[in-house]
Amino acid sequence: MGIKQLKPMTNGQRDTSYLDNVQLTAKKPSVKRLLKGVKKNAGRSNGTITIRHRGGGSRRFYRPVDFAGTEKLGVPGTIKDIEYDPNRNANIALVFFKDGDKRYQLAHKEAAVGDAVITDVKAKIIAGNRMQLKSIPVGYQIYNVEITPNKGGQVVRSAGQYATLVSLDGDKAQVQLPSGEIRYVDKTNYATIGIVSNEEFTQQRIGKAGRKRLMGRRPQVRGKAMNPCDHPHGGGEGGSPIGMKYPKTPWGAHALGVKTRKNNKDNSHIVVSRHRAKKR
Repeated sequence: MGIKQLKPMTNGQRDTSYLDNVQLTAKKPSVKRLLKGVKKNAGRSNGTITIRHRGGGSRRFYRPVDFAGTEKLGVPGTIKDIEYDPNRNANIALVFFKDGDKRYQLAHKEAAVGDAVITDVKAKIIAGNRMQLKSIPVGYQIYNVEITPNKGGQVVRSAGQYATLVSLDGDKAQVQLPSGEIRYVDKTNYATIGIVSNEEFTQQRIGKAGRKRLMGRRPQVRGKAMNPCDHPHGGGEGGSPIGMKYPKTPWGAHALGVKTRKNNKDNSHIVVSRHRAKKR
């Protein structure tokens, strides 16, 4: 995949770039029965805004991706298409299985039409194959890693991401996540070999507000530009500062530097914290 830089023929094209999508082999989904409708709520619950700055956007269908793959354990499959998915930043692969079933899976970096893939307890060590961690050699790059047994892949699913299998000790495996955190994972959990596709997704530049609106994002207004009745940062003359020791949310809570992990989290499985690890 590569980045296509537009010439600044108009103001909207200046500083705008797109993915060239050369890896994609289908412009539209070829199997309609795999699509599901998505009901939009514009960030509202019972008419009340619960998530700000959401609404509008292009109509989209949901593609159910098989993150677990264990329902097709030992059944070989073949990649028929590499498709775009509007619900995630990675590309997805349409897999035709030998028993006649068709499913979507996360596409790996080198995925191509005609490639054979399989999910099994032990399989060939090639990109796209999914197997238990105990069957993967130490040092290999993996993605779509299962944290809770029998729950399917939960982490390392974003475009261009990968984890590294550090070691296999006892009944646990040590996996280094993209954040640098090293944690214990059961050896019997599944992971896919390779790197998630569409790794240059973060290199594109949106360029104009209209593209964001098509993504379902509405404009944001700075708190200091509001009135005091609308935001704690509001009020004052012109571009005056917020006038407080720390920034606040519209509801008065701390906005920066707040810990997001709850105290009841079990961190015994963390070997090296993401705060102490050196990110790659």
